Amino acid sequence: MRILYHHRTRGRDVEGVHIRGVVGGLRQLGHEVAVMSFPGADPEQEQTHGAAKPKRRGHLGALVSRMPGVLFEVLELGYNLVTLVRMRRAFARFKPQLIYERYSLFLFATLWLARRHGIPVILEINDSALVERVRPLWLKSLARRIEGWCLRQATGLVFISSYFQQQARAAYGDIAPSVVSPNAADLARFDPSRHDRERLRAERGVAGRVVCGYVGAFVHWHGVNGFVEAIAARLTEVPELVLVLVGDGRSLPEVRDLVQAHGLADRILLPGRVPHNEIPAWIACMDYAVLPDSNRYGSPVKLFEFMAMGVAMVAPDYAPVAEVIDDGRTGWLFPQRELLACVQRVLQLAAQSDERLRVGAAAREYIVRERQWRNNAEQLLGLLPEAQR
Repeated sequence: MRILYHHRTRGRDVEGVHIRGVVGGLRQLGHEVAVMSFPGADPEQEQTHGAAKPKRRGHLGALVSRMPGVLFEVLELGYNLVTLVRMRRAFARFKPQLIYERYSLFLFATLWLARRHGIPVILEINDSALVERVRPLWLKSLARRIEGWCLRQATGLVFISSYFQQQARAAYGDIAPSVVSPNAADLARFDPSRHDRERLRAERGVAGRVVCGYVGAFVHWHGVNGFVEAIAARLTEVPELVLVLVGDGRSLPEVRDLVQAHGLADRILLPGRVPHNEIPAWIACMDYAVLPDSNRYGSPVKLFEFMAMGVAMVAPDYAPVAEVIDDGRTGWLFPQRELLACVQRVLQLAAQSDERLRVGAAAREYIVRERQWRNNAEQLLGLLPEAQR
């Protein structure tokens, strides 16, 4: 089947990982997949060498990202005209039999045009006018009307969490057939057998230590700064424990200041941002991991990548996380927003090597069995009528 994957994201970081994952899963199943990206944003052009550096955006992407408030949303509406032109060309050149689109607010042109051509469209819902967003939504009523139309008119819907699915059904009623498909991991990359764990631990200065890790953005909704502040005074209780917190973001300077203020540079390591292809080697150094906070609707990609590496995670019990982690079997849950409970579990596990190994092995088994990108691809294709698969 010829599948056109369309998205309007920057195609970087977690967005790029997810797009490459779904596209790769579809190709593994033998389908021909073309990717149509926002101008200047190609997720298949992944940075693979050298230190991680911010990628340059296309001129249009840079302009749009700086637009304030309602002007930004007017441009999002206007992008439907660009999409119509590009889609018409793609239809003539590629002749897709299915369009898989990563849903974006105010974007309806793909679905409108595809319906006129009799081409099925499956929408992947990672964002919504119904949830609290990082960037405030000004034209909320219009966004919801467009969103409701899209979710009712699509051939099928892929929600990344049941929270999104439930919100959409409550708000829009009789939406298209849907599935809940959390994120996944690429086992070709996230394979612990490919890494010399002891050598990597020696190179990173954590040989002989118990390592609890984090990989991801240093942003307020992941709660890394609060976690560091809460655990700093208690690290003396577990002298063998070291935290390795990989990534960057707005709250990284605050975390660095906390580490320096508490004199914990040898107990809390902050390597900064690393290219995605180097992340498995960092995870291979870790005994277990922590996600201090998340949100009600997200499905963190790093959760799946840690589990694929046989490294289980201490994580908050938000519904999308609890859909993936079976507490005490494939990870450990703590009550959301209760940092002291998170810290306590992290400290306890530092002395429980058998528990860490048992749960880590079960976590990898779960990913191998159910949460490879190929599984996601099979699930989304199941939304098509049998005659079109």
